[in-house]
Amino acid sequence: MTKTVLQSANINKYFNDPVTVKVLNDVSFSINQGEFVAVTGKSGCGKSTLLYILSTMDTDYEGDLWIDGEVMRGKREAELARIRNEKIGFVFQFHYLLNEFTVLKNVMLPGLKLQKHTAAEVEHRAMERLKTLDIEALALKKANQLSGGEKQRVAIARALINDPIIIMGDEPTGNLDKKNSDTVFHIFKQLCEEFKQTLLIVTHDTSFASNTHRIIEMEDGRIKS
Repeated sequence: MTKTVLQSANINKYFNDPVTVKVLNDVSFSINQGEFVAVTGKSGCGKSTLLYILSTMDTDYEGDLWIDGEVMRGKREAELARIRNEKIGFVFQFHYLLNEFTVLKNVMLPGLKLQKHTAAEVEHRAMERLKTLDIEALALKKANQLSGGEKQRVAIARALINDPIIIMGDEPTGNLDKKNSDTVFHIFKQLCEEFKQTLLIVTHDTSFASNTHRIIEMEDGRIKS
């Protein structure tokens, strides 16, 4: 039986500035383990707002959200932060690497924060992730010595360090040229096919989206298709 990794039910979201505007309208869907799902739609349709709710970073919404079968409503911020770090890997348009740290240390940081493994084990796990992405040779380079494409691959390795049940991406290829965009897409596809990793990626890139398993198209805060 296929495991449901993430499920939303009747999610509504309002912005109150200065008038009340409904930005998400009755959003319900689920994602199963090993699925590669793209969320698309025009700017302002609610894609990124939805992602912030699904990632538990925004708790001001109506409706319900389950991650790994566990309901998120009513949880304290400290508990949500633990769930985020342990169960969700993030890849953003801007990689948010710490320039003063090496690639290896950047990848290790979420693992050290989780405190589930010793520092030596986290370092070993980080090297394994770098090898999976074929960038172990960059381990001791400082983040500011890398190209844009290399930085995004390091960000993906960092997202994988705690074996998350889902990777969420917000325009992860938005800052990259076509060659590096294709590289990132193939990494995601490999993670999905070889490692049964679940992926939920918000993207404007239609060619990226068309090659995923499923497209959730949004329009005016609703799921259109």
